[in-house]
Amino acid sequence: MKNHAPVLSAVEGPELVLFDLDGTLVDSVPDIAYCIDRMLGELGRAPAGEHRVRMWVGNGAERLIKRALTGAMDAEPADAAEFRRAHDRFLELYGEHTDELSRLYPGAVEGLRHARSLGCPVGCVTNKAARFTEPLLQSLGIRDQFEIVVSGDTLARRKPDPMPLLYCAEKYAAQPARSVMVGDSINDIHAARAAGFRIVCVSYGYNHGNDIGIEKPDAVIETLADLSAHL
Repeated sequence: MKNHAPVLSAVEGPELVLFDLDGTLVDSVPDIAYCIDRMLGELGRAPAGEHRVRMWVGNGAERLIKRALTGAMDAEPADAAEFRRAHDRFLELYGEHTDELSRLYPGAVEGLRHARSLGCPVGCVTNKAARFTEPLLQSLGIRDQFEIVVSGDTLARRKPDPMPLLYCAEKYAAQPARSVMVGDSINDIHAARAAGFRIVCVSYGYNHGNDIGIEKPDAVIETLADLSAHL
């Protein structure tokens, strides 16, 4: 789905713009896949490979580990103790290899630059834990682009719950109807709709191989450099 009409008119302008991180601004799968395969190898299992990990990410570390252990999207591991070992080891590895292979997507810098030019607060709302989020943003040189960063463990609930978006809106006294979430997944869409935000999605990213346009966001863009046509 492509929408060439502005999500918010130039007269209105957004009062707040929030960006998702993984799959929207940053391709973090190469680092994640490396850590998954290291973890699986230590358990005596075959590596999953980056392609499979790319299909698995998007629902948090716990679900990712379960997918790596079972090879299925929604199955539960038979051995709870092995899952705990795998989970803990993955987090340890990822803490050591958060930003070695991860890269900003083409257009990310331009999209952030445009959002900041609008004169409203710009934030990052991610489900990634803060101990990984902050180093990654710093390493990629974009931490200073955000007035606020809300990670997956900042609040009691995370996306697809609307709490992180509403928290940011309240902090900056922004009207949800004049606020925009920019993301890549169904979690971003559900959070935005529940919060009363507009939602712009990138066509790439981590949505388990599904076309995000099926979920009918307000706009779908090929690159964040195209964000200027919608804000």
